[in-house]
Amino acid sequence: MRYFAFSPKLVLSAINTGVSLPSDDAIIARLATRLLPTPPALPPASSLVPDWKPERPFARPPVPAAVLIALVRRPEGVTVLYTERSPDLRSHSGQVAFPGGKVDPSDIDVAAAALREANEEVGLVHTDARVIGFMPTYFTGTNYLITPVVATVTPRGPFVPNPGEVHSVFEVPLQRILEAGAYGEFRISRGGAEHRTWQIDHDGHRIWGITANLTRRFRDLALDEAAA
Repeated sequence: MRYFAFSPKLVLSAINTGVSLPSDDAIIARLATRLLPTPPALPPASSLVPDWKPERPFARPPVPAAVLIALVRRPEGVTVLYTERSPDLRSHSGQVAFPGGKVDPSDIDVAAAALREANEEVGLVHTDARVIGFMPTYFTGTNYLITPVVATVTPRGPFVPNPGEVHSVFEVPLQRILEAGAYGEFRISRGGAEHRTWQIDHDGHRIWGITANLTRRFRDLALDEAAA
């Protein structure tokens, strides 16, 4: 599932400070103490503020969803897994996202939903993943209430994109995600109002919108920095 599609105007704003970053293992150890140990309770709809204001009020309750922030253990270091949506799809084609989607009634919890979607989208085997915690929910302007699930993954084989949903799979080094200089800002004009989100460019891929915002929240949590 993808949540957000605009034509952004990029405004690069971050500067790489050259600050030494913790090791991958140190970051994962930190995360184990800073993430929520259980899925967060879903807040009442009346208290939710979307990341951008829709043109019309929502006519239905928020849709629970989950995404998997997979920390993939590779010989060269830990990476973060992303997918690129198929260009042949009618909506949000080519958009970058974390594996994820709506929580089904058959899912035990949001972790089960995120792992199921990751298996369907890229063939990630759930027994290769170890969930280490959960981030606070994120409410979108398209009425999805997303719970990010963070897990370490030691894959037994390559990730294989499901051609019906995913065009390609790629990974970004965790150390790149942690660098402040990896982040730019773009501004979106919608309905006469300006909206801003984060953006990350890596190896020909552009990560923006909700996925970039969640990545930045993950980064700030991992480094114990105030959310930007």
